[in-house]
Amino acid sequence: MKNFFKFLISLTLFIFAISPASNGLAAFAGIPNVAAATVLVMGVLLIAVFQKKRNTNTFIHACGVEKEMWVDYIIKRFWKDNSFLQYAYNDDQYVLAGKVVHIPQPGAKPLVIKNRNSFPAAAVRRTDGDITYALDEYSTDPTHVQNAETIEPSYNKLDDVYGDHLAAITELVADDMLLKWATGLPAGSFLKTTGAAAAATLPGATGNRNVAVHKDIRAINLFFNTKNVTKTDRYGLLEENMADQIFDSLSDTQYRTFTEYADATTGVLGKLYGFNLMTRSSIAVAKADNTVAALGAGVLATDSQASIFWQKNSVTRALGEVKVFDDTDNPLYYGDIISSLLRAGGRRRRSDDLGVALLVPATPAG
Repeated sequence: MKNFFKFLISLTLFIFAISPASNGLAAFAGIPNVAAATVLVMGVLLIAVFQKKRNTNTFIHACGVEKEMWVDYIIKRFWKDNSFLQYAYNDDQYVLAGKVVHIPQPGAKPLVIKNRNSFPAAAVRRTDGDITYALDEYSTDPTHVQNAETIEPSYNKLDDVYGDHLAAITELVADDMLLKWATGLPAGSFLKTTGAAAAATLPGATGNRNVAVHKDIRAINLFFNTKNVTKTDRYGLLEENMADQIFDSLSDTQYRTFTEYADATTGVLGKLYGFNLMTRSSIAVAKADNTVAALGAGVLATDSQASIFWQKNSVTRALGEVKVFDDTDNPLYYGDIISSLLRAGGRRRRSDDLGVALLVPATPAG
């Protein structure tokens, strides 16, 4: 009620204040007083709305761009830089509190009997289980943004301010995801290259390795087939040097057939022996004992670059919470401080490890 009376008083004072101006406008323009008053009221309202909008934008864009746009940019940049991750089973819907993935697992399938002649059939209770894994936290060092008010809310400007940081963090997350898929694979899932001997391509490694040839991918296809791995949605991520060796082993006709399946929008270069192939500068480092080096581990002379192959439902990934932190108008930095954090994780989905394999350069005998 108090606000209502305030409104009536304000409206009365406002009408009283514009009366002389509306009379003058009516006389000057030759229009009725009511029309002149309406024009003045609309003008004042437009000015007020514009001023409020400007103030709101100044507040929202204190860092140049809204937090929501930073978060949206981080997520889009993540998938843009790591398109191969879209070809893994998505566990995002199972993320709890942005930090843990909880996946319900159905129990054993029922036994099927041909020409059943024993009754009653025994009822077996199905025992369901679950799989949980934690998401790791990845964060960027803070970025100092000077004169942030000059930044326009566009993705080009975001790249200018924050692109290097996001490129680094998304590459690290992808590196770690690949290791989560590859680490712990049994020795039988390490398939060796069979080409001619050549110098090792991994910086820090020494000696010769057998180069990769297209028949090595055919061997992985056979390996998957004999294990009854689903033949659809198979993918391979080739280390760049290994990819060059494989493409070089193709005839002109084979290469043309391979590139018929190329799709620049998804990062797929082509299809060979049932695998949609992509490339990446680094994937995993394979040790001489058929294990995978940890993230950031030093390279030994006997190590080798590896490429990874999988069926889409054999590996999983999840993206959890994405946060942006900002400290605007910091007096010590004469600008704004921005940093970000995201949580991500993944694993092999099958307990028997089927549907995932590594192609590793063999060491020539002697």
